[in-house]
Amino acid sequence: MCWPMETKVIKIDGAEVNSAEIKEAAEIIDAGGLVAFPTETVYGIACRLKDDSLEKLDEIKGRTEDKYYSLHIAKSDDINKYVPTLKLRACKLIQNAWPGPLTLVFELDVKDIDKQRNKLEGEVFENLYKDNSIGIRCPDNSIAAALLQQTSNPVIAPSANVTGQAPAINSEQVLAQLTGKIDMLLDGGPCKYKKSSTVAKIGKKGLEILRHGIFSQLELEVLSQIKFLFVCTGNTCRSPMAEGIFRKYLAEKLQCKVDELERMGYKVSSAGIMGTAGYPASAEAIEVCSTMGIDISAHRNQALSKELVEESDFIFAMEKMHRTNVIVIDPEAESRCVLLAGNKEIPDPIGMQLKFYENCAKLIEKAVQKRISELEI
Repeated sequence: MCWPMETKVIKIDGAEVNSAEIKEAAEIIDAGGLVAFPTETVYGIACRLKDDSLEKLDEIKGRTEDKYYSLHIAKSDDINKYVPTLKLRACKLIQNAWPGPLTLVFELDVKDIDKQRNKLEGEVFENLYKDNSIGIRCPDNSIAAALLQQTSNPVIAPSANVTGQAPAINSEQVLAQLTGKIDMLLDGGPCKYKKSSTVAKIGKKGLEILRHGIFSQLELEVLSQIKFLFVCTGNTCRSPMAEGIFRKYLAEKLQCKVDELERMGYKVSSAGIMGTAGYPASAEAIEVCSTMGIDISAHRNQALSKELVEESDFIFAMEKMHRTNVIVIDPEAESRCVLLAGNKEIPDPIGMQLKFYENCAKLIEKAVQKRISELEI
């Protein structure tokens, strides 16, 4: 490559982004040029996903071809263009952490990879997906978002530094390493965090940190945890059985032990609208579950509360009146709360003979199996 070239520097205010300046930068990227820009973490180098542009980028960064870069998107909804099927925990993490200092690595199955291969241009596909996976970042910076929104090509944006040197956290550091090597620098001042994004992957083994950054492992575990809640009247018969049965089948789907569910990012609980607390499950419920290889003997009932409702991602009610109670507590939960058995109610076996509990457990088991089959995990 013939260096140096002239690097055009444009000072830009993140509070009032100038669309003409952003358009000029986007046109440079779409024409194959390189533009440094600020994010909330460090400065990045925007580069279109074309082989000639990537070769130029690799050369100025001194990076080998076996390394690959993460796609940068303007808004979280753009992920649907690149990852057809999103798993539950990934959805929760996107909801809670994007836009933000988090790069997520998604593993795609063969069906979705084939779909993307047929959908995207050849060199775009080949440069984006490595070993059936893709890394994606959605930065929380108005300048970055505006730039990514304006480009016609998919854009990758590694940190604005030469490999082996510290990522640039202000325009001065960008110029010290890359002046004359990039076409433009959007100077948006110092970065907010002054530290690289966390890179994480949610796979079959749970959540894995691939590069430490702003978010810690514990923070991401909390932000991505999926919570299921089962609701009945007293929380001593139906919902404890549903909770136990659901745990069993969820663990089977995740290929883990029941006591490993929370470590895998899933919490299952139950509650009753009656308001009592501290009582064990009924003897009949415990017995029926025991014959299914499920132990609910340690269960103690709890009252349905606003906190429980608000924190739950999925709420399954045994009867319509239970669902009504949930929605009264929190109207925003209406879309998250459904009857466990679809349009059917599961009758209360309290005070009945054991065979009624057995029938109740069968209804719950059938409904749970259907609900589990619908989950993208």
